[in-house]
Amino acid sequence: MNLDFNRNEDHNKLLASDLRKRLAQVALGGGKTAIEKQHSKGKLTARERIDYLLDKQRESIEIGAFAGDGMYAEHGGCPSAGVIVKLGYIKKRLCVVVANDATVKAGAWFPITAKKNLRAQEIALENKIPIIYLVDSAGVYLPMQDEIFPDKEHFGRIFRNNAQMSSVGIPQIAAIMGSCVAGGAYLPIMSDEAIIVENTGSIFLAGSYLVKAAIGETIDNETLGGATTHSEISGVTDYKAKDDQHALETIKNLIDKMGQPDSAGFNRISAKLPKVESEHLFGKLPSSRAEQYNMLEIIQALVDDSEFEQYKAGYGKTILTGYARINGWAVGIVANQRKVVKNKLGEMQFGGVIYSDSADKATRFIANCNQKKIPLVFLQDVTGFMVGSKSEHGGIIKDGAKMVNAVSNSVVPKFTVIIGNSYGAGNYAMCGKAYDPRFIVAWPSAELAVMSGNSAAKVLLQIETARLKKQGKTITDQEQQTLFDHIKAKYDDQVSPYYAASRLWTDAVINPIETRKWISMGIEAADHAPITKRFNMGVLQV
Repeated sequence: MNLDFNRNEDHNKLLASDLRKRLAQVALGGGKTAIEKQHSKGKLTARERIDYLLDKQRESIEIGAFAGDGMYAEHGGCPSAGVIVKLGYIKKRLCVVVANDATVKAGAWFPITAKKNLRAQEIALENKIPIIYLVDSAGVYLPMQDEIFPDKEHFGRIFRNNAQMSSVGIPQIAAIMGSCVAGGAYLPIMSDEAIIVENTGSIFLAGSYLVKAAIGETIDNETLGGATTHSEISGVTDYKAKDDQHALETIKNLIDKMGQPDSAGFNRISAKLPKVESEHLFGKLPSSRAEQYNMLEIIQALVDDSEFEQYKAGYGKTILTGYARINGWAVGIVANQRKVVKNKLGEMQFGGVIYSDSADKATRFIANCNQKKIPLVFLQDVTGFMVGSKSEHGGIIKDGAKMVNAVSNSVVPKFTVIIGNSYGAGNYAMCGKAYDPRFIVAWPSAELAVMSGNSAAKVLLQIETARLKKQGKTITDQEQQTLFDHIKAKYDDQVSPYYAASRLWTDAVINPIETRKWISMGIEAADHAPITKRFNMGVLQV
């Protein structure tokens, strides 16, 4: 162990510690008082419900834990977007579970809540796995109704997805464990089967107060839309449960009777741990973005037996491509190389930059993985494509377009891990969120933006200085530095992995040593969805 390793290890373990603290905070939802209030009603919290439902001693992953983080401060905040989403096992069956968090604004839907619910449904749709809804929500958050109600990515899309999933045979089970009001009442009833909990569960298009105002009828909520009404009179629900635990046991029993899922047939053998301990990831990743490192050493700490079969190892060296296994699953890896390397002509190439030859190599490798039905893993630490006259004359735009085309048209499942930089078109070429990775996660060391904070601040400072000069104003060097620092601080906040996660540009910020788990569970989920299309790059300039 050298001093650089120790310094890097200390830095990255501090980032991991900060991640744990942040996760512990968002796990409190609306706070301890709100949790106690939930318990006083005889109800479990959203997280307790999911923990009860999922198989013990089996791994699970949480999607969007930081969704809404730092947003809606003027409305009191919305931790985890007011809804918890996990991928885990119920009676050994992989499922997506969605649970409204009634400790956050009574489970009301903010704009980010709708986006997170749609993401959960997208995961179920793409991977053809069952989805469970644990409903306990006051409905749309009315002060922001104009941002959640009518558009394609808004609240109504949830019910459209309910119908789409039902039509393709994806099981949906809903448990009404609290309020279920107005348009939100359609979600559980558009599911295949619905359970309602006595005394605490209720479902209606309009509550007693609105009924009184609208038609003058006086009625209490339980009689209007409680468990007995909908289980014995309306027939809206299928099962009546005496409490939360009973409802969750009913879900387990229903899942336990399902037939076996289809399989895509991805290659898997017995798993092996990496020969390089995962903990070494902390020491190998530099504490400074100005420092180089060897991505190959990161890969060796992630893959089974630390074995990585490189494809075109001597060509296009700013991208590493090759075959490996992660927890037994065969994968094809496309990774940015952060070392300064020499190309085939002996010319120096900057690490983290995509050159024409590396884009060409990646395109060919992606095509090969599609041909052989091997899932793709992208490890991002990219500053973008190479610029300058030599690159432009050499056709970097054309070669970059080929790579983007290959990523866009790939039919095997893709998984993206943002390790360091994720800037500009590099984010796109390396399978950013816009290119439909099955999961996209970031390490605490990640940054996502059009360009780095330092570069962006310089550009924005030049623009602002020019604007002031046009107004006949001059600024001193000290004023320029103050303005630069202000711009950079604001931009740096926006490149944080937590800023990206709060807006669901990524599914999670994860501890690096959890990377294998995320990829493995992601491929297992994807293996439920047989590939029905062939890889085709369409019309392409060559």
